[in-house]
Amino acid sequence: MPKAFKQIAPPVPNRHHAKNAIIMVAIYELVKGLVALGVAAIIFVGHDKLQWIARVVSQALHRIMGMALHHQIEALNHYAWVANQNWQKAFWIVVGYALLRFVETYGLYRDKIWAYWYSVLGYGVFLPLEVYELLSHRFNWLNFLILLVNVVIVVVVYRNMRAKGLLGKKMTQA
Repeated sequence: MPKAFKQIAPPVPNRHHAKNAIIMVAIYELVKGLVALGVAAIIFVGHDKLQWIARVVSQALHRIMGMALHHQIEALNHYAWVANQNWQKAFWIVVGYALLRFVETYGLYRDKIWAYWYSVLGYGVFLPLEVYELLSHRFNWLNFLILLVNVVIVVVVYRNMRAKGLLGKKMTQA
């Protein structure tokens, strides 16, 4: 490799930094799982008041954020209406989502190969949809932030996969 290229090529992460980055992704997944369990608990306990709970949360978010989260607040109200129609189904879907997040957290924390693939594919598959959503609608900072976080996670996990030799030589040379 030419000397000039070596100077501008991004360094391969060392093991300590790579492990810390993966632990941060695992913590992010853990938080998502805990939030999902909180939502499941709200569905279970307050299933007869879901639309009222969504309306109160919506009003509070509108007061705090203004119109910045308008689309997400409308989606919250819609999901509350759907969940109100069959709260048991909504409850188990959210619990299943939380369990998937906890499985991913465990795998990343324990440095399991399957968890790396699960993460990079799970996040990577949605990136084109998030870019489309961002470009096809009025600009929304929350959607942009979600896209940015997901790109960072894919890059972190991919770099760790490459550093561990989990990708074939043909893929890493491209």
